[in-house]
Amino acid sequence: MTTNSIPHTTIKAMARSLFKETVQYGFQQVDYLRFVNILLDMSMKNGYQAEEIGNRNTLYHPINKINLPLIGERIKIREFVKKKDKSNLEKWLIDKGDQNFLICRITAETSDIDQLINSERNILGVITLNDSSEMPIGLLAFIDYDKIQGKAELRELIGVPEFRGRGLAKEATKLWIQFGISTLGLKKIYLNALDTNTRNIKLNEELDF
Repeated sequence: MTTNSIPHTTIKAMARSLFKETVQYGFQQVDYLRFVNILLDMSMKNGYQAEEIGNRNTLYHPINKINLPLIGERIKIREFVKKKDKSNLEKWLIDKGDQNFLICRITAETSDIDQLINSERNILGVITLNDSSEMPIGLLAFIDYDKIQGKAELRELIGVPEFRGRGLAKEATKLWIQFGISTLGLKKIYLNALDTNTRNIKLNEELDF
């Protein structure tokens, strides 16, 4: 990545020009997210690399490869097994708010459960309690995993309502991100939260996004 930075005033002027043009096309917020990610992808394909997460002052650093199951203080994350986990996922996604898990924030397209669990580009992990019951309570995913460019979209879901608000999502997501960096070689992990979901926004900020 070049060290010669484009002046902020130049970037701002170009952004204003592009914004005026996009308004004429009726862009919504999700369209701007898609637009920016396409620009990032194009820049990476033309020789510009995304900044590695481990080079910044973050919570996460590359370590030796770690394999599933991931063991936390209160939770575990194991591999998603279609035969026994699909029915749980179907129950968790009955709630209208939780159905947002199936929406790609970049393309605004909605997938169904079969598309989610059958795509080779999606890596899924089931969150369970770290006790003798190993009760499944949620799901983590890296969506549209691109091994060559080292990028994926992160999604998380605590599907059992009584286990929300206890910090379990944060504990699980930290482990999942470390797995993505150290084992999957991710350098760009992106996510988006609906602007009405203040709980997710707060969690994302605490996770250094």
